[in-house]
Parts: sequence; structure tokens; C-alpha cells
Amino acid sequence: MTERSGVEMANRADQNDTDIDTARAAESAAAGPGAPAPGIPPEEPREEFDPQLDAGRVREVLDAIDAEDAAALTVLLDPLHPADIADLIEQFDDRHRRVFLEVWGSEIDGEILSELREGLREEVILALPQETLSDAVRDLDSDDVVDLLEDLEESQQALILGALPAIDRAQIEQALAFPEYSAGRLMQREVVRAPEHWDVGQTIDFLRAADNELPDQFYHIMLVDPRMRPIGYVALGRMLSSPRSTRLADITEDSFRTFGVEQPEAEVAYAFNQYHLISAPVIDAEERLVGVITIDDAMAVLDEEAEEDILRLAGVGEGSLSDRVIDTTRQRLPWLAVNLVTAIMASLVIAQFEGVITQIVALAVLMPIVASMGGNAGTQSLTVAVRAIATRDLTGSNVWRVVRREAGVGLVNGLIFAVVMGLVGLFWFSSPQLGYVIGLAMVVNLVIAGLAGILVPVALDKVGVDPALASGAFVTTVTDVVGFFAFLGLASVILL
Repeated sequence: MTERSGVEMANRADQNDTDIDTARAAESAAAGPGAPAPGIPPEEPREEFDPQLDAGRVREVLDAIDAEDAAALTVLLDPLHPADIADLIEQFDDRHRRVFLEVWGSEIDGEILSELREGLREEVILALPQETLSDAVRDLDSDDVVDLLEDLEESQQALILGALPAIDRAQIEQALAFPEYSAGRLMQREVVRAPEHWDVGQTIDFLRAADNELPDQFYHIMLVDPRMRPIGYVALGRMLSSPRSTRLADITEDSFRTFGVEQPEAEVAYAFNQYHLISAPVIDAEERLVGVITIDDAMAVLDEEAEEDILRLAGVGEGSLSDRVIDTTRQRLPWLAVNLVTAIMASLVIAQFEGVITQIVALAVLMPIVASMGGNAGTQSLTVAVRAIATRDLTGSNVWRVVRREAGVGLVNGLIFAVVMGLVGLFWFSSPQLGYVIGLAMVVNLVIAGLAGILVPVALDKVGVDPALASGAFVTTVTDVVGFFAFLGLASVILL
């Protein structure tokens, strides 16, 4: 659009606005007091309906599936949000899910697919008729289409891409060429852009004329220079509250920043959270605007990262309640095997003090207490450290301060519980020396546990290993070995 045509459109729009205001004033005067505002239809009574995904509704859906009643399913599911329908599908067992897809699969749309958990989404996609899947994909934004296609084989990707318009297909193929978990995969190609010299009036007129070509939701107008490089953005609210003659360049937001197409999505999500971004442009190697990332996609990445860390800390991979027995077993078996190895190492330490345990049976009673307390203390420090690394709160500039703090916490807690266990040893086994041994071992193990809980994940992060994935096994090994060695070693020196 040229500057001249933009000015002409602005003048016509001003005249139209004046004519409309005059007509509305006349309507208001003729209608009299109490009439609804001009241009706004009278409010009609409507039924309040707030569908809930409660146990009763789930039961009704299951009954409809058992009866293979597609009409009843439509009545039950149509009022629900796509996210609720996705939750329902995830709650079904294998049999109900299979029947549901056979009976109601043709009604599943792209929004429902995009809300499904990744592993289950692949199963649903493979079960849907090709025509249904193609229709569902056409209604999605480009970033959601990319997210869906990532889960499919190349042959299936080709079938769905063939159902898209040529322009959309080319954009999706280009996005799939970017590295996995990158900004290029996360972005959507639908962007609202405007030349840097436009004013508010020209932009509003352009948006009205391009109504059918705009994204379903957008938050900013991206300003670009003649080379299509983004130089700033304007929030919709600020633009609409500004006079038509205001230049867009004069009302840009200070939070503007760009991301490269190959930048890791975790860094993008961190920036959104750190700098309170709503949307941000994505640029290619020539710094040209190629897409935009919105806050909902960035927050989804943060949620996935947090969920992944929690599951990995527990050694359960990325499983969910809808996984089959064989899948869940496959995910958990390796970490149980690692735990077995660490338990054997701890047992080897105990075996070195077999003679001491034989002479003082009370040691066998108290050993688990020392190891358990150390393991819990290590897990506490480990959890804090892994989360701090993920949020970049734990860095090279403060790591030693945190290490000193955790060592101090371990020392204080160790002293407190040393007194407690010293009294236990005194009154339970009538042995002050035994109380002294377990108290001293408690101090040693809690200090070591605090240090291991911080240093192990930091060291793994430095060498490029995910701390959430491997830290637990190392910390458990350290606390068990040190706890048993300190307790039994001190007992052999002091009590024998």
C-alpha cells in the first residue's frame, strides 16, 4: 500500500466515522431513554451453561461409547472445550479409546489434536481417516500443524501436506527443515506486519481490509523496514487508543526483542518468562521477519520442561497414566537397574564391616536411619539445584555461595539430629558411645548430602548431561556409601 492510498483510505474512514456517529445520535434521540445503545442489538435472555468434566459426565461418555452411540457423544462433547475433550481421550483405557475413535473419530478437529499429549496424539492421528485428518489440519495455525506433523512418519506427513494449499505447504515444509526444539519449529508464520512509516489510521484501514487474511489471535503489529527486517512492534491496545494521525514508530513497545530461527526453544521460553513478553518476532539469517512466537507456545515449552524435570528426577521418563504396561515398564526398568547397582555398591561397603556388625548388633538397627536421612537431605538439595539450573537462577557467579549455604544447612541439621540420635542411642541401647557414633555420622552424612545435591547436578550440567536425568542416581550413591562408611567406620574405631 502506498502513502497516498493510505491517506485516501484514512480520509474516507474519518468521513465514515463522522456519518456513523451522526446516524447513531439520531437513532438514540428517536428511541428515547432506556433504549439499548445504537448499533448494539438488544440483549436476549440466554441459558447459562457451564459444562463440567466431572465424574458424571465422564460416566455418560463411557456409556455412550459402550453403546456406540455417535449422536449421544455429539450431544455430550459439543459443549466441551477441545482441551476437555483431549483430557477425556487421555482418561480412556485402550478399548474405550479404540471404540471412541471408530464411532466419533470423524468429528475430531485440529484443536483437539493439538491439546493431546504427544505420545497419545500419535496414536490418535494414526487411527483417524485420512480425510478427517486433512480437514483438521487445514484449520490450524502453522505452528500447530508443525507440532502435529512432527509425530508422523514421512509418508503420513506427505499425505497431510498434500491436502494443504501450496503456500501453506511450502511454509510448513520450511518450518520442518529447522532443527527440532528450535524457534523455527515453535513459531507461527501468520504475522501482522506494517511499514515503519505508517500511522495508526493507515494500519486500522489495512486491518479492516485484510480481515479474512489475519491470524485468529495476535497481540502486536510488527514494524518492518524496506528489507523486511523487524524494527519494533506496537501493542493493539495502545494503537487503538491513539489518534489516527499517530505514527506507529512513536508508540512502539520497549520490550521488543527478536529470536533467530535456530535458537533453542528453551531459551525463547526463558526470555518470555524473564522479560514478560506477549509475542516476539523470529528472524532468519538475513534478519528478515519470518514468523512470530506467542506467549501460549512459550509457556507450553516451560510447562513441558518442568514436567520433564519432575518425571526424570523420579526416574519415570516421560510416562503418563494412559501408557500401556509394556511402555511404562520399558521407561522405568533402566532406572530401577541403576538403583540396583547403587544398592549393591552400598552393600559392598557394609560387607567391609561385617565383623563390626556381628559384634555390635545395634549397628544393623541404626544403619538405615543414617542412610535414609542422608538420602532425603540430598534429594532436597538436588531438587532445588535442578530447578535453579533450569530457570538459570544457579549460575557460575553464585554457585559457590549456594554450595556454602547447603553445607551450612547440612551442618546445622546434622547437629540437631545428632543430639536427637545421641539421646536415642543412650536411652535405647544404654550406650553413650553408640549415641556419639551415630550423631557424628549423621553430621558427616548430612553435610556431604547437601554438597552432593548441589555439586553433582552442576557438574553434570557443565559436561552437557541433563542434571534431572542423571543426578538422582549419583546423589543416592554418594549418600548411601558415605553414610554407611562414616557410621560403621566410626563404630569400628570408637566402639571396638
